[in-house]
Amino acid sequence: MMYGYGGHWFGMGGGWIIGLLFLIVVIWLLVRATGSNQQPHHPSNSSHQGGNSAVDILKERYARGEIDKEEFEQKKKDLQ
Repeated sequence: MMYGYGGHWFGMGGGWIIGLLFLIVVIWLLVRATGSNQQPHHPSNSSHQGGNSAVDILKERYARGEIDKEEFEQKKKDLQ
């Protein structure tokens, strides 16, 4: 039995749901295509992420042992 809806999936009043879902998918695809996240995330190389300041990078280099304490202090002083 079709109950007078003419065989439509949601009947006359529910078709807007499909339109809304379609609109959400289109907006999502546009956001992905425009590259809203320009900086790719590289967890293995965190010192090159856009959010780190020069002092943060310097601290990371010191923590990894790439520079010694004297060089760290001098560079930190130069940056401030």
